[in-house]
Amino acid sequence: MEATPGRERLIEQFKADGLNVMFGNPGTVEQGFLDAVDAAEDFRYVLALQETVAAGIADGYARATGGAALLQLHSGVGLGNGIGMLYQSLRGHTPLVVVAGDAGVRYDAMDAQMASDLVAMARPVTKYATRVTDPRSVLRTVRRAVKIALTPPRGPVFVALPMDVLDELNSEPVLPATVPLTDVSPSPESVGRAAELLASAERPVLLVGDGVALSGAQRELAAVAELLGADVYEVDSSEVNIAASHPLRRGQTGHMFGPHSKELIGDADGVLIVGTYVFPEVFPELESPFRAGAKVVHIDLNAYEIAKNHPVDLGLAADPRQALRALAGVLERQLTPQRRAAAAARLDVRTRERARAAGAAGEDDGTPMAVFLRTLAERTGGDLIVFDEALTTSPLVTRHLPAERPGDYHLTRGGSLGVGFPGAVGAKLARPDRLVVGFAGDGGSMYTYQALWTAARHGIDAKFVVCNNRKYRLLDDNIAQYWRERDIPEHGFPNSFDLSHPEIDFAGLARSLGAGGMRVEKPDEAVAAVGRMLSHPGPFLVDVQI
Repeated sequence: MEATPGRERLIEQFKADGLNVMFGNPGTVEQGFLDAVDAAEDFRYVLALQETVAAGIADGYARATGGAALLQLHSGVGLGNGIGMLYQSLRGHTPLVVVAGDAGVRYDAMDAQMASDLVAMARPVTKYATRVTDPRSVLRTVRRAVKIALTPPRGPVFVALPMDVLDELNSEPVLPATVPLTDVSPSPESVGRAAELLASAERPVLLVGDGVALSGAQRELAAVAELLGADVYEVDSSEVNIAASHPLRRGQTGHMFGPHSKELIGDADGVLIVGTYVFPEVFPELESPFRAGAKVVHIDLNAYEIAKNHPVDLGLAADPRQALRALAGVLERQLTPQRRAAAAARLDVRTRERARAAGAAGEDDGTPMAVFLRTLAERTGGDLIVFDEALTTSPLVTRHLPAERPGDYHLTRGGSLGVGFPGAVGAKLARPDRLVVGFAGDGGSMYTYQALWTAARHGIDAKFVVCNNRKYRLLDDNIAQYWRERDIPEHGFPNSFDLSHPEIDFAGLARSLGAGGMRVEKPDEAVAAVGRMLSHPGPFLVDVQI
């Protein structure tokens, strides 16, 4: 094969792996590579104003496509800026292929400006981190990184690309990476054992996470839940693993305090964990939250997560869809008529409870946010993609825009702020045919507000909503729990939680970045705001006062 500069051949390798869009922010040590990017055909560079924003857009793009996304960061300083968002991708198992340049191998001994150990910086927030030092192994290394990113447990990978290595002539073959198939089925014996452990449960519970969505196992999960008559709780979940309207879905376990999760599942005598780990709270229970004698089965492709924190009776390293399908088949054949009747009775109870709750919900409370969400649901019929970083407003968002279909709802994950707006930009770029609305709190939005500029520059017609309560409201809620646990008398919240002064003009800021924007203070303004947002050509932001 005729040799060409490594920087040009690298682009062909990315294209061979379906990575035709690269998100990033430029820097001097990447200038030769980015010059080649500019000249490449069928290859798009999406510019962000800061690396955190680029990483968030890439994350949203990967989540919306279900595949990998390509992210370029600038040397050590750019990687440092992006690390917080890469942590989100690591916790959420987003397959990002992250590259960053440095001045060159020839300069390693000089400890020059911007010199840093990029691999050491990236390693804590990636599955795999390496640096290419030989021009004959550029493409080989990238293929390995793509394979690792896309192999469950999926996650971000990092490759440092020195400028002098990319400047060398390269004759490596351009071949797509080989990603191993992981639709692994458990043995009939292990499935039979799982069915035996779960079938006799009188208070069964399913704990499920995004491994279900990745496997496409939503239907199989619902079938097992119905056969067992088991309540379904989502754990460390950010995708649609079971439809919000399913009567057995009971919502999320806690993400902050372990006693909350323990309270939800403490009475269960049979527990099936699928596609997640237990438990992810910031302040978890150190002792097992399961009742004595409860039978626990854990299914996951990520063997590391099985029994990681608490012992289980049976762990199956298997694809959730294959395992759940097999388990449903065994339960269909082996459940006694009495067990079927008991499961059907539990399902009936939850169905009637759901109907009563829907009837009691009635009209919304008439606040600007409630009117805005009700109007948005009515105008769209729920046919939209929601990127949800509304946090304390999320229950209201999901009440009006429930997470029903896979791919239509993405929840923030990883614990830090700033995901909602860039995530919506990435999702809209991936799904240009769909209406995409990103929700963020006023505090969270300001971490990555520059995402609106990227949307305007590249004609990405995403919509944005600021849930504006003028504070870090989640911190108010969390410290109140902290006071209760330690018998500390309630008092004023820390001043550092307050964002009310000086007031931020979110709509004006949106307009300054090339997007449309308006502010909603009264309920009657919310209806008009939905109309303006939906009819506006291009990105548009609504600042809703709470």
